[in-house]
Amino acid sequence: MTPDLDRPCILTCALSGVVADRRQCPAIPYTPEEYAAEARRAFDAGASVVHIHARRPDGSPSYEVEDYRAIHEAVTAECPVVINFSTGAVGIPVQKKTAPITALRPAIGALNMGSMNYAKYHPGRKEFVFEFVFANPFHEIVEILRAMREAGARPEMECFDLGHVANSFPLLDMGLLEPPLQYSLILGVLGGAPPATRSLLAMADALPPGAHWQVIGIGRDQWRLAAAAIGIGGNVRVGLEDNFYLPGGEMARSNGDLVEQAARMVREQGREVATVEECRRRLALRNR
Repeated sequence: MTPDLDRPCILTCALSGVVADRRQCPAIPYTPEEYAAEARRAFDAGASVVHIHARRPDGSPSYEVEDYRAIHEAVTAECPVVINFSTGAVGIPVQKKTAPITALRPAIGALNMGSMNYAKYHPGRKEFVFEFVFANPFHEIVEILRAMREAGARPEMECFDLGHVANSFPLLDMGLLEPPLQYSLILGVLGGAPPATRSLLAMADALPPGAHWQVIGIGRDQWRLAAAAIGIGGNVRVGLEDNFYLPGGEMARSNGDLVEQAARMVREQGREVATVEECRRRLALRNR
């Protein structure tokens, strides 16, 4: 790893996720209009990219093209931010995961890079709050990747552990991945890499030379991991999918609050926040 600290930091904002709802955080968007307003707040605060899991207006998760379409149209009409669609889901056929990518052709598609246990544990109750197997076998990864290539969407490889980084190497050898490569290093999910700086360094060191990468810290460890990533030349994702709270412990009023904090941290370390134009150029994005 050879950090380029003069390179502006790309900020991504994950607007909603699929697990939490307004009982946990009132700012989570449900309707297309709310997604658009949150995207505008994130963009105004410094985000170049918004990561989208679709929801229906009642807040329930959706994997339907029409719900993605309504959100996509509302967000793109509101601000020029880059669009990143999720393909992560449990128990959903791969063709349904890729349908919004194929139909709407976003600039970026998230590509989960391996199977894993995925859980949340409650130490006080000595029990798991939830637990499941997040299955992402190689044949599905290849099928999703081919759909992204056909749609002109840049894959964002989501790696929850060091082995997931290594899972990209055969895809490179097959010619299914081409530079510029984009990785997300996700720390803090039980079943994946722990939220420790040494874990982040190990994953970043394992990346192919010249790869672009961002850290995704889950929960309140997010800010410590973001600071570490900024300090070694990485990019950062924040947003209500990953964490509700600002460093002082107060709940964010919007995604914009979280992006504003991340942008402040970037500038305090002497780096600049990347513009949308800079992001599009560095990642060679073709679509909107």
